[in-house]
Amino acid sequence: MFKINDNYLKLPGSYLFSNIGKKVNAFTSANPDKKIIRLGIGDVTLPLAPKVIDTLHSAVDEMGSAASFKGYAPDLGYEFLRQAIATNDYKARGVEIALDEIFISDGAKSDSGNIGDIFAVDNKIAVCDPVYPVYVDTNVMAGRTGEYNVETERWSNVIYMPCTEATGFAPELPSQTPDIIYLCFPNNPTGATLNKAELQKWVDYALKVGAVIVYDAAYEAYISEEDVPHTIYECEGAKECSIEIRSFSKNAGFTGTRLGFTVIPKELKSGDTMLNSLWARRHGTKFNGAPYIIQKAGEAIYTEEGKAQTRQQVEYYMNNAKIIRDGLAAAGYSVSGGVNAPYIWLKTPDKMTSWEFFDYLLNEANVVGTPGSGFGPSGEGYFRLTAFGTYENTLEAMERIKAL
Repeated sequence: MFKINDNYLKLPGSYLFSNIGKKVNAFTSANPDKKIIRLGIGDVTLPLAPKVIDTLHSAVDEMGSAASFKGYAPDLGYEFLRQAIATNDYKARGVEIALDEIFISDGAKSDSGNIGDIFAVDNKIAVCDPVYPVYVDTNVMAGRTGEYNVETERWSNVIYMPCTEATGFAPELPSQTPDIIYLCFPNNPTGATLNKAELQKWVDYALKVGAVIVYDAAYEAYISEEDVPHTIYECEGAKECSIEIRSFSKNAGFTGTRLGFTVIPKELKSGDTMLNSLWARRHGTKFNGAPYIIQKAGEAIYTEEGKAQTRQQVEYYMNNAKIIRDGLAAAGYSVSGGVNAPYIWLKTPDKMTSWEFFDYLLNEANVVGTPGSGFGPSGEGYFRLTAFGTYENTLEAMERIKAL
């Protein structure tokens, strides 16, 4: 008789955002006259930039001609896109990344989960707490996290690095030694950042203990402060210990078109084995490439027009972030984030739990956010709001919350 991967059975409940969706759908069904403002899931609301749309149309036309038709994409992705990435995201910041160190994918979420395929099951992972749930859940599925303790809401084989108000919502070096360290900066969900000196400490630590850093830089386009690095490879020695994952979803609105990439430098090795080679084999075997028309659209954001138009979109969302941050602060909430990231992290009032505040906000203000506890034990008593709504809805949401 066939057997299942019973690691899936260890997962507690549904995926965080599935739970939120069920609650919101139930409320909407019971209250069809209520206008819900969604500031929960980090999905964008602005349409794709005009340069991207024009390029998509042109690429579709290419697919209609035998002379320019494209079939399967190259394993690593089209060179035109990898060259644009190497030049604009790295060389422009003083970092040399070779084209065969860049792997085009369908998004950072996929790569964050799939990267575990090249690591042994008995590696010990370290995660920020609170944390983007995908890092932990995919390691649960792989059998790497041990057993779940319902009371503590922790996995027995996971090193949790609390990111609390006392630490500025940034992690401290762990007392236990990890093999794989997951870092996301600017951070989802807290919006916190590390300056270059702080990030260098993590690189130095990883090199010292022989760990690998999986660095999620999905929100780098939202960085506004000078001393916050846009890539971990700005740090000395990072190529020898770090994998960087990037997304086109938040910097260019590709949540519905799906595009991302992962960088694995050839210097990164386990003994004599290059992780670049392992990921190349995994990528070529299990992934058939992002569509040509989407990769052409990705290239378009690196043109002068594309850069200007996507920067306007980022500024639009960061203006929303300022409205939320300032509005909550004026209403007496303790808030952080919203400066280098499109997320605002607030402390729940009156000692409410995260889910109690979720229900309160949904029922009384008809505003949807994300309970902090869904991101990990240290997120209890906190709540995340996203700046990805429309300007008008953001203003209205703040008026509703301030009226509570």
